[in-house]
Parts: sequence; structure tokens; C-alpha cells
Amino acid sequence: MTGVPASAAGGSGAKPVRGGKLGTAAVNQASLWNIANILTMVRLLLVPGFVLLLFHDGGYDPVWRAFAWAAFAVAMITDLFDGHLARAYNLVTDFGKIADPIADKAIMGAALVSLSILGDLPWWITGVILARELGITLMRFWVIRHAVIPASRGGKLKTLAQGTAAGMYVLVLTGPLATLRFWVMMVAVVLTVVTGLDYVRQALVLRRRGLAAERVSAAERAAAATEALQATVGTPADAGAAAGPAGPVAGAVDHRAAAEARDAAEAER
Repeated sequence: MTGVPASAAGGSGAKPVRGGKLGTAAVNQASLWNIANILTMVRLLLVPGFVLLLFHDGGYDPVWRAFAWAAFAVAMITDLFDGHLARAYNLVTDFGKIADPIADKAIMGAALVSLSILGDLPWWITGVILARELGITLMRFWVIRHAVIPASRGGKLKTLAQGTAAGMYVLVLTGPLATLRFWVMMVAVVLTVVTGLDYVRQALVLRRRGLAAERVSAAERAAAATEALQATVGTPADAGAAAGPAGPVAGAVDHRAAAEARDAAEAER
């Protein structure tokens, strides 16, 4: 794929630069019905279909479990491509920015909860993964006014491990493959916890830097307001020289002290 039709790019007709930075105009012009958003919508629609296939015939039929795995695999594959296409071909939209993370968590959450209901996956694993995902999402909103927490390589590796492990649990596996999927899931859990702690560290650092920048900005605004007030009130040249850096108040005190000294000298004479 070397380009995007004008209709998909919002009707501009211009060929976007692959890998280029997104501008405001590109974001505003991107059509809702572009390939990236369509893949996201497909992933959202696959969630209820996947659950129905997984629970069909009691949830233990190997054939239906294979169909459910196919739906899950398609959903995970679209997750790999929709974000890349949106960034590479200037197809970012407000809908995509909201729907993409929702679709990601919906398909993974549906798989984990369904597998735990069927008794194939321990509930504590589902709880750890879902708690981490929800916590990181809330933390992103907590620091969003200061900065955006970028996706790390560890986070991407965590997503790959979770998808692989969950997919293996969807299939009816026995023997060595069943043992293998357990250890793949353990790797996914470890990556989930480690990357979650790293996100917490990043969030705390970004928030601390953001608050420090706000304090500096507030101090600069206060200093500018003070200078403006001094300029509005006005200070005589000799008073300003006598006051020095202390300002008009110190100058007034010096004038009163000088007047008292003169009065005392006249009284002695």
C-alpha cells in the first residue's frame, strides 16, 4: 500500500508523507470512515462475536473454541495495524483516539473474564491484568494535563505476550502445549506487573515536573504583575535610588527617617 485515496484521507487529495509528523490540519481532515477506524470498528464488533463463539455449546467444544480463537486472532491482528496505518497515513481522528484503546481492552478483557468463568484461567491472573490496565488508564488521565505517557517497548511486548497466552488458553490444548501456555501466561503476568510499575514511575516523574513548571510559571507571572503595579503607581527617581531593590515602601521609610533626622538637628540648634 503506497497511498491513501482522497476519500479516506478526508478528501484533500494530497498524498501524505509516510512516517511524517501529524499536523492539526491532517487530524481535522481525516475522514471517520478511513481504513484505520474501520479496523478498530471491526475489532469492537468481534468482541461479542468472540464471546458467543467461546461459550457456544457450553464452552468446551474444541471446534467452536477454534472458531473463537480465529475471531480473537483477527482482533489482535487488527490491533497491530490500525494504529500504524493511522499514524503513517495521517488518518488520526478523535474517534480513533478514543475507540482504539477501548477496543484493545475490550477484546482482552472479554477473553480473560470468559476464560475465568469457564474455569480455564485462574481469577487472580485475570484480576492482576485487568487491575493493571484500568490503573494505567486512570493514571494517564491523572497526568494528561502535564504530559502524555508514551507507549514503551516493554508495554508492546506485554501486549504481545498477553495476546499469545490468552489465544493459547482459548484453544483446547493438552500435554506439553498446555504446560507451555501456562508459562507464556506467567511471562505475560510478570511483564504486566513490571511495565505497570514503570508506568507509575513515569507518571510520578511527569507530574512532579509538571507541577514544578507550573510553580515557576506562577512565580514569573507574580513578578510580572508586581513590576506592572510598580510601573502603574510610579516611584520618584531619588526615592527609587534610596529604596534600592526593596521598592517604594523602603524608599518611603528612608524619606521619613531623613525628615526625622532634620527635625532633630533643628531642635538641637
